[in-house]
Amino acid sequence: MTLHFDLHAHSTASDGSLSPAALMQRAQAAGVDVMALTDHDTLEGLDEAAATARALGVTFVPGVEVSVTWQGITVHILGLSVDAHNDDLSQGLADLRKFRDWRAEEIGRRLARDGIPGAYEGARGFSSGRLISRTHFARFLVAQGYAPDLRRVFRRFLVHGKPGHVAGEWASLEDAVGWIRAAGGQAVIAHPARYRLTRGKLRRLIGEFSEVGGAALEVVSGSHSRDDYFTMAMHARDFGLLASAGSDYHGPEHPWIELGQLPALPVGCKAIWKDWHLSQ
Repeated sequence: MTLHFDLHAHSTASDGSLSPAALMQRAQAAGVDVMALTDHDTLEGLDEAAATARALGVTFVPGVEVSVTWQGITVHILGLSVDAHNDDLSQGLADLRKFRDWRAEEIGRRLARDGIPGAYEGARGFSSGRLISRTHFARFLVAQGYAPDLRRVFRRFLVHGKPGHVAGEWASLEDAVGWIRAAGGQAVIAHPARYRLTRGKLRRLIGEFSEVGGAALEVVSGSHSRDDYFTMAMHARDFGLLASAGSDYHGPEHPWIELGQLPALPVGCKAIWKDWHLSQ
């Protein structure tokens, strides 16, 4: 039997719009057999998601998406099959959330200086968990009419050179992979094509990731093109890394990305789940 995997998705524990339970329900309805929850820098939703997945007969993979600063840019490292109660991982993520708290307040201050008062409080109102992300600011700004959609509000207010941009100060690549491995998980570079790195710089990132114990590349991603699938598959093979697949689903307000609607990994890839012992 062919199993359908989706190993990258977000809930209201970070910047998704569905609760962990509702996310698992949508995954089951979409025909996903093996589903991961990988919220940004938090493990908060894992227990709820696991209980719902178990009741629905969906195999659940506890995960996280760790924010990393590498050579001055932000990259994301997924941790799959992590122990949510591991002290190293929990403390590392707690430190990242402290920075997130300060960053959210600073984004609010910068937007206020640009003539947009109340943005921090507005963003908090769009957050169902304790974490306030740029996406919550974007939702507030769209609701206030500053841009028609999330993509354009990011471009106008929240990226480098715009009024609400605050540079990230995240974990090192070595620390992030170390926390994931300490928690018994496998580290995966999320959506590697999305960083728009030159070929040489991307291969330096992958090489350093491999050297510190990284396990896989997210070859198939909701933000990758068909050409990206094959390019990332080649990089995975060159570095002896496994291949993962995930939609990076954030909610039904992004209809161009749906849970489980992913093509098969390119021929020649070794799937990260190949040696997993899967059970509901």
